[in-house]
Amino acid sequence: MNRSMKQFSKMFAAQLKMTFREKQTWFWGIFFPVILMVVFMLIFGGSSDNAFEAKVAIVDEAANPASAAILEQLRAVDAFEIESGEPVSREQAEEWLLDGDVAAVIALPAASADSAAGPMRLELIVDKENEQSVTTQAVAGILGQFVTMGNLAAAGAAPVYELSVESVTRGSNELTVKDFILTGLIAMSIAQGGMFGMVDMVEMRRKGLLKRLRMTPAKMGLYGLGDMTVRMLFAVVQIILLSLIGVFAFGASLYIDPLSLFVVFLVGVLSFTAMGYLFSSVCKTMEAYMAVANIASFLMMFLAGIFFPVETMPEWLRPVSHVLPLTYFVDGLRDAMVYASGIVSGTFWLGIGILALWGVVCFGLGSLLYKSKSIAATR
Repeated sequence: MNRSMKQFSKMFAAQLKMTFREKQTWFWGIFFPVILMVVFMLIFGGSSDNAFEAKVAIVDEAANPASAAILEQLRAVDAFEIESGEPVSREQAEEWLLDGDVAAVIALPAASADSAAGPMRLELIVDKENEQSVTTQAVAGILGQFVTMGNLAAAGAAPVYELSVESVTRGSNELTVKDFILTGLIAMSIAQGGMFGMVDMVEMRRKGLLKRLRMTPAKMGLYGLGDMTVRMLFAVVQIILLSLIGVFAFGASLYIDPLSLFVVFLVGVLSFTAMGYLFSSVCKTMEAYMAVANIASFLMMFLAGIFFPVETMPEWLRPVSHVLPLTYFVDGLRDAMVYASGIVSGTFWLGIGILALWGVVCFGLGSLLYKSKSIAATR
C-alpha cells in the first residue's frame, strides 16, 4: 500500500510538472476563456439586465396643440430617451440617425385632428442599414402600440384586454445574461482543458516513453489516476477563477447546489478528458492533435449553447446541438450553479447520462486504439 502511494505521488508530481509545461493547456483552459468572458461580458453584460431603452430624436416642424400633446405622452414612455430633450429640425435629426447617435427619429403630426386632410400622421424614420435590428423593431413596436392606444382613446373606447407578463423558472432563481455567459464559459473552459490537456500523451508516444513506461514495474493504472487528479485540480482552478471574475468584476449571480455541482463536475471532467484521450490515440503529432481538438472545440463552442440558447438556432441545426456532449455539460452546470435544482430534475440526470455515455465511448475507443496499434507501432 505504501509502495503504491509513493508511486502515485511521484506520478502525480510528474503529471503536474508536465501540465505546467504545456502552454497550449494553459492558454485554451485558462487565458482563452478569461479573454472571451471579458469581451462578452462587456458587450452583453452592461445593460442586459436593465429595462429596454432607445435614444430617439423628435421632429416637430409645425408645432400645434396635437403635436404638443403627443410630445408630452412620448416623454412619459420610459423606453424612449429623447436626444437633447426637445424637438429638433429634420436635418439635424437625420444627421444624428445616420451617425448612429439615435436609434430612430419620430416626426410629430403637422396638422391638428380636426383638419380635413385626414388622420394625423406620426412618422417613424429609421436608418435603412439598421432597419431589421432588434432596437429598430422594438421602437417600431412601441410606437405602433402608442398609436393604437391613441386611436382607442380618440374613439372613446375603453380598454377590454390588458397584457400581464410573468416569468417562470425550473429552479428558485432566474438566469440573467451575465449568469448565462459565465456558466457557459466555465463549461467551455473545463471541456477545453480536457480536450487539449492530453497533448503530452502524443509526445510521450512519439518519443517511445509510453512503451518504456509499460515495461517498467510502474502501474499504468496509477499513472492514469495521477493524470486524472491533475485534470481535476486544473478544472477546480478554472471554476474558481472564472466564478470570481464573473461575480466580482461583472456582477453575475451564482446559487450553487454543491451536490449537483459535484456530480456534473466529476462526469464532465472525466468525459472531456476521455475525448482528449481519444484524440491522442489517433494523432501521431502535436500539430494533428491540436487541429482535431480545435475543430471539436469550435464546433461545440457555437452549437452547444455557450453564448446563446440552443432554442434560438435554426430548427434544422438543433439536432446537432442535442448530440454534442458540451450541450448537456453546460445545461448541468447551469442547473447546479444558477437554478440550484439540478439533482431533483429528471432532465439533469438525462443530460448526465448522455455526457457519461460520451466519456465511456471515447475512453473505450481510445483504449482499443492504444492497445491495437498506437503503442505497438511506436519504437
